[in-house]
Amino acid sequence: MAKSTGFMEYDRTLPSRRSVDDRVTDWIEIYDEFPSDELNNQAARCMDCGIPFCHQGCPLGNIIPDWNDLVYRNHWKTAIDRLHATNNFPEFTGRLCPAPCESACVLGINDDPVTIKQVELTIIENAWKEGWIVPQKPDQNTGKKVAIVGSGPAGLAAAQQLCRAGHEVTVLERDDRIGGLLRYGIPEFKMEKKFLNRRIKQMEEEGVIFQTDVNIGKDLDARDLMKEYDAVCLAGGSTQSRDLPIPGRELSGIHLAMEYLPMQNRWNESGGSGPDTRITAKGKNVIILGGGDTGADCLGTAHRQGAKSVQQYELLERPPNQRASNNPWPTWANVYRTSGAHEEGGLRDYSILTKSFSGTNGQLTGLNGVRLSWEQTKDERPNMIEIEESDFTEPVDLVLLALGFLSPEPGGMLEQLEVDLSERGNVLCDSESMTTVPGIFVAGDMARGQSLIVWAIAEGRAAAHGIDKWLMGETVLPRPVLTRSF
Repeated sequence: MAKSTGFMEYDRTLPSRRSVDDRVTDWIEIYDEFPSDELNNQAARCMDCGIPFCHQGCPLGNIIPDWNDLVYRNHWKTAIDRLHATNNFPEFTGRLCPAPCESACVLGINDDPVTIKQVELTIIENAWKEGWIVPQKPDQNTGKKVAIVGSGPAGLAAAQQLCRAGHEVTVLERDDRIGGLLRYGIPEFKMEKKFLNRRIKQMEEEGVIFQTDVNIGKDLDARDLMKEYDAVCLAGGSTQSRDLPIPGRELSGIHLAMEYLPMQNRWNESGGSGPDTRITAKGKNVIILGGGDTGADCLGTAHRQGAKSVQQYELLERPPNQRASNNPWPTWANVYRTSGAHEEGGLRDYSILTKSFSGTNGQLTGLNGVRLSWEQTKDERPNMIEIEESDFTEPVDLVLLALGFLSPEPGGMLEQLEVDLSERGNVLCDSESMTTVPGIFVAGDMARGQSLIVWAIAEGRAAAHGIDKWLMGETVLPRPVLTRSF
């Protein structure tokens, strides 16, 4: 497997990032090109381990040791074939996935794990460069019609799989462009939209039909879909943002992250033409509530908009620099991480509870908070305790709420279809991704709840398997192993 002594000879290295002074002036991706000879060294670090736990760490079941070995031996064409066997869109996961596979890497027990994510990204980008990514049209048409509601990664994965199985597939998107959060949630500096556009073009050439500006449940009664299509897949995502209903929330200057980020993406898509209706951080003191990836996306966007200052507050404790004893390998490593946006400036602060907002004449002027301590309990659920006399007020002009998502949007489509929901508001389904209404399937965050892009693609592939099997009585489409907690 690759080079048997590679993990002892080479250290883990990652692509360098463009200088902060350079990258905060544009919306181009922040990474420099990774040298090919160094990538071979990184692939060579993959061990000939008895049980490759990276498979378990990856929701798609990517055959990681195989394509590490192929890259090391310069068999790039075979490597992309092996990668595409489990992942429709490695260019998305290679940029956006937090790489749970690396947390599960056996080498990570006592050393830095293999640079799996960068190897994956280089395989797919090399394949595009070489012209190996071409439309894969089905050998025959089944005469069955399938509607996919939502064009995020789950919907796109389901659509591509079903189209290649010979079905007529139509993707219905309520926005003006295809891509879901890939289009309007992920900032350009994390993934330029040209990479999304080229994949959509391939899918169009394969036969997938895309329709935008169609809001199912509003513009079109969802029940009418079953009259026109043989099966329907709901892939609308978990788009109901978690709000913060505390005193002062009504003040002007407080916005959800998913109000803020899409506006900037739309501005970038338009090339900066037309009326500027963005929420902007220019010249403002900004506070971001939420320490996750969405918060970091807001941070990098605020830097590029020219914020005067930016602070990012997290309710929970600062993660440790190394795995804690109750967070063993091969589970996801809950450790302190620094993204490109954090390198660019701003203050990160932890264990802060926002109590209220204050303002003048309806305009936000301050955030009122208190510092917390966390006390472990017998059931290992920490109790939040406010520290006495730690109250503070921070002057602020713009607050961005990056607190995650609750569930799919209630009412509308889900109400019309009368599908059963879990206590959390997610759509219930069986092991074949079918909801409680025959012929209606579900994929992605709409079933799972807020999760990773790699889970979304896995969900889309699983739904495609279930749909094809239900329509045809059998299927050759692969199905990832899904675990869900409703």
